[in-house]
Amino acid sequence: MSQIQLHSIEELDEFVAKNGKKLLFKHSTICPISTSAYEEFQAYLLNNQVESAVILVREDRPVSNAVADRFSIKHESPQIFLLEDGEVKWHTSHWKITKDAIGQALNA
Repeated sequence: MSQIQLHSIEELDEFVAKNGKKLLFKHSTICPISTSAYEEFQAYLLNNQVESAVILVREDRPVSNAVADRFSIKHESPQIFLLEDGEVKWHTSHWKITKDAIGQALNA
């Protein structure tokens, strides 16, 4: 399954509207914590088939802000969301983003 990068509100809408469980990752390319969390996210995806998308928070700030507004969840970076049927089922940030935490959330 491919991972996409979201650059517009329209792409975000399309991604959120898809059926099933999906992972959405907010990534700051200049933050070492985000880099570490992103590696955990990628490690999870290597062995698991799940639809996923990334938002680069500095490059695509309006899309990042739209996520915070839409789900009423304060923006953090790095941040990961488990979406299902257009709703956030789980989210966490910073050092709590681990391969195991992602797996537990998806299997809950």
